[in-house]
Amino acid sequence: MSETATLQASQDVRSTDTAAPTLLDRYRTVRGFTRELAAPLAPEDMVVQTMDNVSPTKWHLAHVSWFFETFVLKEYDPAYTPLNDAYAYLFNSYYIQAGERHCRDRRGYISRPTVQEVMDYRAYVDDHMAKLLDGLEPEARPELAGVVEIGLHHEQQHQELLVTDIKHVFSVNPLRPAYRDVKTGPDTPIPPLDWVHFDEGVVEIGHDGNGFCYDNELPRHRHYQHEFLLANRLVTNGDYLEFIEDGGYERPELWLSAGWATVQEREWSEPFYWEPEGDDWALYTLGGMRPVDPQEPVCHLTYFEADAFAQWKGARLPFEQEWEVAARTYPMQGNFVDEGAFHPVRTAGIQNGDGPLLQLFGDVWEWTRSQYQPYPGYEPLPGAIGEYNGKFMCNQFVLRGGSCATSQSHIRSTYRNFFHPDEAWQFTGLRLAKDVR
Repeated sequence: MSETATLQASQDVRSTDTAAPTLLDRYRTVRGFTRELAAPLAPEDMVVQTMDNVSPTKWHLAHVSWFFETFVLKEYDPAYTPLNDAYAYLFNSYYIQAGERHCRDRRGYISRPTVQEVMDYRAYVDDHMAKLLDGLEPEARPELAGVVEIGLHHEQQHQELLVTDIKHVFSVNPLRPAYRDVKTGPDTPIPPLDWVHFDEGVVEIGHDGNGFCYDNELPRHRHYQHEFLLANRLVTNGDYLEFIEDGGYERPELWLSAGWATVQEREWSEPFYWEPEGDDWALYTLGGMRPVDPQEPVCHLTYFEADAFAQWKGARLPFEQEWEVAARTYPMQGNFVDEGAFHPVRTAGIQNGDGPLLQLFGDVWEWTRSQYQPYPGYEPLPGAIGEYNGKFMCNQFVLRGGSCATSQSHIRSTYRNFFHPDEAWQFTGLRLAKDVR
């Protein structure tokens, strides 16, 4: 998930999560899950950076601790003393107002602090956070509680990045190691592709203010939605194999100009992590190499590939407003990181309530046709904690729905993820849409 997702101002956070047992309980749960995700890794696994977009696991573990240290402990605990002043430089990411930062593409150069020293740093921050939050009633200090809530969702973003980044690290290792034993999905046949009709009319788009959200989901606003059709299911590997076999990567008429130039430059001929295996295909997963299952959702596609496939099918990608209109009445159920599959699975049927749309949440982030732009009336927030707002609303596309690496408690129908159109190391796929003629 994009590390640069925007944040709602702490004073505007009204999360029901902070009313759950205690804020400290929730803090311990989220922080504990990060440790659980890192547990299968050896120290040697945690220090590797395989490309600019990938951060070492060790850096993720330290950065999320830096967040709580910088925006909570230093602001709200007058007695707090940092464990190491140099960590403020090493583990900052994009927060210019928080101070100088180490180069993103050189995070793999940081051999020290060691993994154990980073774990000690996490424990140090956790100990001070526990003392600060013990017995805290969020209503008594809403601004503090709001910043902690932001920090917890921020850590869940980095949990997803930890999973996707270690997948890339292992994939380039000739041994193709498995991250861990993973659960398998259903083996039932999937339904044929069908179209679900949605009427035109004025709708409200964006978060309604009930619970936590990032500021890029605001403000809620009216939008005139034209009549459209949305596919009942995700595009599968089998669907995409037909595109490949029909020369999809060799037909410039299917591709956006920038996409075709990228295909030529990078010599794309199949999705990320796919490899030819005799007359068939295999792909790398966090459970190791396996044959491509034609009935699983296709994954790790760039926007360019998703758009070209849609053109080939005589369809298009949905606009993000269409996706939100379709998804808003469905419960947030699906194949999330909580399930332990760490890979998209076949649909087991009607998973999202009683409606006809399948796998709206989890499995793969769904590319939309929408440029990542501010909503009408959006205003960037002041201060370092809101710094990644509007400055990233350029040359990226919106994705919706979460993936098999997303925590279920982190997603909602208004959530706007975003990536550049040539990026595919995240769990990204697609669902088709059509205009009604």
